[in-house]
Amino acid sequence: MEAIIQVRNLTHDYQLSGNEMIRAIEDLSLEIEEGSYVALVGPNGSGKSTLARHFNAILTPTSGEVMVDGLSTADEQNCWEIRRRVGMVFQNPDNQIVATTVEEDVAFGLENLGVAPELIRRRVAETLDMIGLSSYAQQPPHLLSGGQKQKLSIAGIIAMRPRCLVLDEPTAMLDPRGRTEVLGTVKQLNSQEKITVVHITHFMEEALEADQVVVLAEGKIVRIGEPQEIFGGELNLEELGLEVPTVPKLAHILRQGGLKIPDGVLSMEQLVNSLC
Repeated sequence: MEAIIQVRNLTHDYQLSGNEMIRAIEDLSLEIEEGSYVALVGPNGSGKSTLARHFNAILTPTSGEVMVDGLSTADEQNCWEIRRRVGMVFQNPDNQIVATTVEEDVAFGLENLGVAPELIRRRVAETLDMIGLSSYAQQPPHLLSGGQKQKLSIAGIIAMRPRCLVLDEPTAMLDPRGRTEVLGTVKQLNSQEKITVVHITHFMEEALEADQVVVLAEGKIVRIGEPQEIFGGELNLEELGLEVPTVPKLAHILRQGGLKIPDGVLSMEQLVNSLC
């Protein structure tokens, strides 16, 4: 499988007042395969959001290189095409909602791209059906729940047919029901529509859904692996200031108590089966 995003020796510095600089990412290399579901986790200040903003050229490297589908983010002429291929969803859905009805909001990006009206209508209808918001098409967005608003934000990106969806803490402001709605939508887009997903989250339970987990600390990659390796193995997440998901944490406690629980247990079903 080919990489849709290639990061090579990326360093990113932010300029503070005067000539003072702060380094957010240092000499980081990473490849994200097309069609994969990747979770980026790490403590506050680890560089997660900075890295994500390089994936659709919101930020460009201080040094190193970021390639999106063969296009360099450092070349300004590539920015529009990169942002068509990599859509980004942020924490607060209210900041991304711009229209007075749900269907108008989904159509907004397509109109900016100059898509023909007939195709816009078809794309909007298809996307609302895919996301599960068809019955809300004529409603004002402010009447939606938090989870529905975030799904609407995702719909506006998906209507433009990106190849990759980057979500920066998309459930941080949602209640448990809203989180479940959004995660279900994201998993569906990845598994059924084959859209590459990069999901930044501080909820470790959400990272369990990914194909691959990238752990960052102080602007560097600490570990890359499948969820079983990251959460069910030897990596001490608590030392990094990260909360261990409930089931792996319980499995670890049971091992310490003398029970033979295999490594890599992530779900309650796996844990129960290992005790039978």
